[in-house]
Amino acid sequence: MYTPSIILSLIFANLLLFSGYPPTEAAGGSWRLLQRNVGISAMHMQLLRNDRVVMFDRTDFGPSNLSLPRGKCLRDPNANIKVDCTAHSIEYNVITNTFRPLMVHSDVWCSSGAVFPDGTLVQTGGFNSGERRVRMFKPCPTCDWEEIQLGLSARRWYATNHILPDGRQIIIGGRRQFNYEFYPKNRATQKVFDLRFLAETNDNQIENNLYPFVFLQPDGNLFIFANNRAILFDYTKNRVVRTFPAIPDGEPRCYPSTGSAVMLPLKVDAKSIEVEVLVCGGAPKGAFTKANSGVFVEALRTCARIKITDRNPQWVMETMPQPRVMVDMLLLPNGNVLLINGGSAGTAGWEIGRKPVLNPVVYHTNNPRGKRFELQNPTKIPRMYHSTAILLRDGRVLVGGSNPHALYNFTGVLYPTELRLEAFSPSYLDREFSYLRPAIQFPVSPSKLRHGQALKVSFTVPGKVDPTRLSVTILSPSFNTHSFSMNQRLLILGSRKYRLRGNLKYEVEVTIPASGNIAPSGYYILYLVHKEIPSEGVWVQIQ
Repeated sequence: MYTPSIILSLIFANLLLFSGYPPTEAAGGSWRLLQRNVGISAMHMQLLRNDRVVMFDRTDFGPSNLSLPRGKCLRDPNANIKVDCTAHSIEYNVITNTFRPLMVHSDVWCSSGAVFPDGTLVQTGGFNSGERRVRMFKPCPTCDWEEIQLGLSARRWYATNHILPDGRQIIIGGRRQFNYEFYPKNRATQKVFDLRFLAETNDNQIENNLYPFVFLQPDGNLFIFANNRAILFDYTKNRVVRTFPAIPDGEPRCYPSTGSAVMLPLKVDAKSIEVEVLVCGGAPKGAFTKANSGVFVEALRTCARIKITDRNPQWVMETMPQPRVMVDMLLLPNGNVLLINGGSAGTAGWEIGRKPVLNPVVYHTNNPRGKRFELQNPTKIPRMYHSTAILLRDGRVLVGGSNPHALYNFTGVLYPTELRLEAFSPSYLDREFSYLRPAIQFPVSPSKLRHGQALKVSFTVPGKVDPTRLSVTILSPSFNTHSFSMNQRLLILGSRKYRLRGNLKYEVEVTIPASGNIAPSGYYILYLVHKEIPSEGVWVQIQ
């Protein structure tokens, strides 16, 4: 007798299996084309709590391939097309593999965002008409974008957002903005706050410190990385708590020498939480200037890893299988990291990236140094500048975008504007591991949890269970653009009090982190992982 949650899981799995186009079969993961044309180029992406993904490009480079409904049109005197009746944003339904047009009212190009604790996407800044806008999108079947014209105190273009423990967002940097601000605002936070570190990391006429890499720490401070170095920052007192050494090779890693970064999974059941940050890829000094002169130098092939909680933290260098610029880094449910998208020469920017890297790479976080990188099966679609990637609840990775042009351009160019949407399935979804794959019976999506709550997770596994290799992880879905996933964090809750509850039925007990510094209030995807094979996730809201 199947429970309702198992029936829903089976329906969801079958919809995913039979939607889209035939997959690319090979070892090391597989690819499936989902849509040949979603109408827009997915420069920005965010997964919401209803298994729908909001995507958008920009409003100032001509009509898209998707019309707005009911005669709607955007009127913008600064755009190439003054009256544009086409969509520049969509909502993609993961379960049904369908999409609908959305209407943004200002230019969202190179903007940033994060999700409020109630599940509302808050998206900030952009270009020209959008530079001080705040936009909100609530997850409902008929919702559309709402905008606040002067919601920001400063112009924000190429900034980074991060959710804070109290539910506010901090918005850091942007072009010619060496400061930060908060949203929503109160009497004490109407102004902007200087951040000298951003001025210090600004390379003259090149920058290399846009879209800084920001991660909230268990002590409540922010780790901020820009260019080739990092600080620990107390945003409540506007002071630098700690300065970390520069990456040994001294090479830039932020836009336009675009690499990427993740905070590695936090093991929150440990007596003291160790924090490590991994930074990969980018372009060497001078690459941006050379690329604009037609010389495309090889991208960086190094990663740098640092344990920032050490007394004397030092970067440890590693070598990737290929050089990579404009690489996206995604935390997988089992704690490993996926490197995907990008090129192996040039930099980010209009027409100056070269040599697409088609193979994803899995970085095995806990393997010995020198044995961490595993090459995956390649896609057939180059994903260059303005590509995106996010993790879905079922463990697949949604990949879209790629538009290195000032306009939509489909012919006569090296890398045409890309409207196709595809999914990469890491090898943990291979059929050969089905006997290891757990299926969560409780909690069910969506569930509300409290900070500090003890939670019993019940599940089934077709094969034999190894209780020493069980863990529960929770993932905060990220806002992805320009090769950085804002607000991405994976918490490993571990497992204790393992019990057999019947034929092929089991239970483990975990504790939800008590601190909002570790798990800010909001929506997460909860996974059960067995021998590195994750279950399909369930949505939980931590309050």
